[in-house]
Amino acid sequence: MARLLSVNIAHPHAADYTSTDVTGIDKRPVDGPVAVAAPGPRGTAGSGVAGDTVGDPRHHGGDHQAVYAFAREDLTAWEKELGRELSNGVFGENLTTSGLDVNSASIGERWRIGASLVLEVTSPRIPCRTFAGWLAEKGWVKRFTQAARPGAYLRVIEPGEIKAGDDIEVVSRPEHGVTVEFFFRALTTEPDLLPRVLDAGDALNPADAASVRRRLERGKR
Repeated sequence: MARLLSVNIAHPHAADYTSTDVTGIDKRPVDGPVAVAAPGPRGTAGSGVAGDTVGDPRHHGGDHQAVYAFAREDLTAWEKELGRELSNGVFGENLTTSGLDVNSASIGERWRIGASLVLEVTSPRIPCRTFAGWLAEKGWVKRFTQAARPGAYLRVIEPGEIKAGDDIEVVSRPEHGVTVEFFFRALTTEPDLLPRVLDAGDALNPADAASVRRRLERGKR
């Protein structure tokens, strides 16, 4: 059974590698139940996890990036590659999972966590300057991109409270075949895959769908 290892929220601090001079990427596990709800549109809202902080709400957060999940198995693989300990939350994830192949999740797939929270997978995480600055690993954006294990953003379908140790159940999975990993590779290293991303249909964040269509149109010129 897949389960939630930790719920992680930000310890905001000043950073010269961000566009806003403040980052919430330093997330750490918290004890006890944490409320999760849809935060609202990007630009006017941040994280869907109570007590969490988004340092750059213009580019992060909002309803379609309300929660970020990353698998402990992938953190452990990076520990071996980087030769350093990586604690839960260090990649900026709100949810550190176990027994769940986050990158093979389909766009639109729904997870129930605990008694009431239902989340829906929306998109992969794309590495940015803040992530690179925080990890302080040479060539980090390129290395993370080549690995194609990005973790998943999710939106809130049904709000609820969650805590470490809760079960995670996949309650529905679309059959379009557009996984988090596939979407990530299409956006980064394999743009020839972009047309197939649109097979995810209404499960796509409308902004993501529009962006994919613009890239495809530019490619025709």
